[in-house]
Amino acid sequence: MEIVLGIDIGGTTTTLGFTDREGKMWAETVIPTLAEQHITAYLPRLYEAVEALYAPLKAEHTWVATGIGVPNGNYFKGTVENPPNLQWGGVIPLCDLFEKQYGLPAFLTNDANAAAIGEMKFGVAQGMTDFVILTLGTGLGSGIVVNGELVYGHTGFAGELGHSTANYEGRHCGCGKRGCLETYVSVTGIRRTVSKLLADSLVHSTLREVSQKDLTGEMITNAALQGDKIALEAFEYTGQIFGRKLAEFAVFTSPEAFILFGGLARAKELLLQPTLKHMEANMFGAFHGTVKVLFSALQDKNAAVLGASGLAWHELEKRKRKM
Repeated sequence: MEIVLGIDIGGTTTTLGFTDREGKMWAETVIPTLAEQHITAYLPRLYEAVEALYAPLKAEHTWVATGIGVPNGNYFKGTVENPPNLQWGGVIPLCDLFEKQYGLPAFLTNDANAAAIGEMKFGVAQGMTDFVILTLGTGLGSGIVVNGELVYGHTGFAGELGHSTANYEGRHCGCGKRGCLETYVSVTGIRRTVSKLLADSLVHSTLREVSQKDLTGEMITNAALQGDKIALEAFEYTGQIFGRKLAEFAVFTSPEAFILFGGLARAKELLLQPTLKHMEANMFGAFHGTVKVLFSALQDKNAAVLGASGLAWHELEKRKRKM
């Protein structure tokens, strides 16, 4: 049986696994990324983990390609370019290095784009050709699919919807701009919203008992489920901003669905209801009732590895169609 290697490289951990065409995970493991290490120290550790993972599979499985999801991954060049949370420095030709090491094709994209392909191959977007996935974690990442293909743009970095502007005079963002969408719609964003609401109000809230540094998205969700007014107001405010921006995004590609993934998406209806309300209220007339907002089907699976594996299968299929 043919299998591919999927690798998700994060600032803290690197997750890898071998997956077949149906998305069945045959083996997986996690290693520390040790972001402070240079790429020359990281790669030997990664190769060792890959080979140990594949060894018990090779008798009955054939490894045919590798897909990699990584921050600041350039799909066109197969490079990682100045990743913000990795001390690798400069431009790393990661696909070339993998192909030289194993003699197999390797494909690379950023983590949000990999999530989009994973959803299209194995998740709720199966059968869809036009959709947008939004990963709502520490920040807000996005992958845009049009006519069954990811949108990479001229530079290979298209899809940074988290850095579209929600408020030009708004919150400072780590990217250097002000008012980026991810400063409002993300786990970090809703924590900032709660802190401001607590500072501006004397309303009773169990969240007052938690310090800012200890506050989590899960705490805010649980408080909202118990009727906490501050937490509920935070979700309403977040959904208002998110819904308005989704209405804007819809006019660009007319997606069948926006698909939500990540820590903030675990709030489910608390986020969905205000988002839908404000999206429809601000939608251009021709798009009313045409765009769904769905939750990822891969939320509780190893979505990062499935996304990277999906990238490999997708690119192999594209090559086959061109032959």
